[in-house]
Amino acid sequence: MNVNSFVTFRDKLVTNCSKAIVGKDEIIEQLVVSLISGGHVLLEDVPGTGKTMLLRAFAKSVGGEFRRIQFTPDIMPADLTGINFYNQKTGEFEFRPGPLFGQIILADEINRATPRSQSALLEVMEEKQISVDGATYAMKNPYMVMATQNPVENYGTFPLPEAQMDRFFMRLSLGYMTREQEISVMRREDTRAIIDSLNCVISLDELFSLREAYIDVRVSDDVASYMMDIVDYTRASEALSCGVSTRGAVALYRASQIFAAMQGRDYVIPEDVKRETVYVLPHRLTIISGRHTDPVRFVKNMLDEVPVPLENK
Repeated sequence: MNVNSFVTFRDKLVTNCSKAIVGKDEIIEQLVVSLISGGHVLLEDVPGTGKTMLLRAFAKSVGGEFRRIQFTPDIMPADLTGINFYNQKTGEFEFRPGPLFGQIILADEINRATPRSQSALLEVMEEKQISVDGATYAMKNPYMVMATQNPVENYGTFPLPEAQMDRFFMRLSLGYMTREQEISVMRREDTRAIIDSLNCVISLDELFSLREAYIDVRVSDDVASYMMDIVDYTRASEALSCGVSTRGAVALYRASQIFAAMQGRDYVIPEDVKRETVYVLPHRLTIISGRHTDPVRFVKNMLDEVPVPLENK
């Protein structure tokens, strides 16, 4: 396999997005991992850190049909999936598709919608299809849901249930920029104007080719066993009421393969697994109240305790 194609693909997307989003190349790189895997992303951070702007810049760089949905408590499932309405001119019912009938879906402040509306995303995120009134509609390929939520404001929000959190391939957090980076952002032109000027920098043929190729990235028995040691640790921990699911284990395996290829290697090493574990697993853990409060910290402590195998190519 040609790993250089993964490196080039990553560089094009990171370079283009970084024109609008300063100092977050690592997070953009993880968005690329999710895109190649066909997974969905939950971006969780305090207000004003650029969550929506990052996802808009990424969508512009990828191309495809972009749809943005502002989630509110009064939004209904039919507002997302679409409805069958009676056309008086033709005397027949016609289907009017909702905003989920796109390719790159930005679900802004997803935790402001009620559980009933949030559940409208379950089928489309897992099966890439939507069922309305007994009819099933397949989504175009690629299809990616990128959702944002504010973790520090609980008033008027509805936490995502574990089943829906598990459908997100990874959870990311931007954090604050450095002092120098923030000064440069204050002095430059408006970020929205920069995003509007961005062009699509990849082709769908490139993406589909990489999706077929990454499965050839080699994972030794020792490294695969290391991944399962991590997964088993979460399932056996008394600090957790729910460990990592099989879907989470598969996501970690695929993310490690793609990340390794994007580093120019056709094999996975334990450091790849460690890097991706922090993004792929924390949101899948259910922590018992009163023990640990931060799943990311739990995962980092876990990585210090699980024995790392010697590198075996």
